[in-house]
Amino acid sequence: MSAPGNPPRCLDWVERLERLYTAVVCDILDSLGYRQQALHSRIRPLWPEARCAGFALTVQTAPAREQDPSHPYAGELAAVDALQAGDVLVVSPCHWSFWGELLSTAARYRGCRGVILDGPTRDSRAIQQMQFPIFHVGCHPADSRGRLEVIAHNVPISCGEVLIYPGDLILADHDGVVAIPQGIAEEVLRRAEEKVHGENQVRKALSAGMSATEAFARFGIL
Repeated sequence: MSAPGNPPRCLDWVERLERLYTAVVCDILDSLGYRQQALHSRIRPLWPEARCAGFALTVQTAPAREQDPSHPYAGELAAVDALQAGDVLVVSPCHWSFWGELLSTAARYRGCRGVILDGPTRDSRAIQQMQFPIFHVGCHPADSRGRLEVIAHNVPISCGEVLIYPGDLILADHDGVVAIPQGIAEEVLRRAEEKVHGENQVRKALSAGMSATEAFARFGIL
């Protein structure tokens, strides 16, 4: 339910989003009628504590046309070089390892907050030691060269069975990954912040012995 376009980037949104969590954001999106914004559960963090938030820089992959291309990695490198501070790289489904340690190093230098892959990655131990957030479907040692190529970046893509536009907000944590259409970002952030405040009140009431039924009747939050 996103819409294309290029509204101005607001880095304050990223800072606010970092203080939230995917479950509460999904609840708000549901309440606004955006019920298909959580990426498929196959996409998991490289390590349990990994999390990231930022603007989607999208990448469209396709099976390679040549096994030994004359300009290998051209599309991948162009996408990484296009990263700006506050971006999260989001990659369409692929069967081979699109990502590794060296691209993580380059992306981090450019201010990238993390990578969401609907496919595997490699160099996983080195990336974890870097503490560079990766969300993926698993690990695979085979290189992308001659197996897949990037045919475009900053175009609408499907990732985790969700349609994502360039500039949509991405939040990823241990529960999964959610995409917020940029056109409703301010409203989603405001409502999510309000819900977190309400959840804190419910948590306090439950800890003091209030029944779950009474707490829901009083606060309307679960």
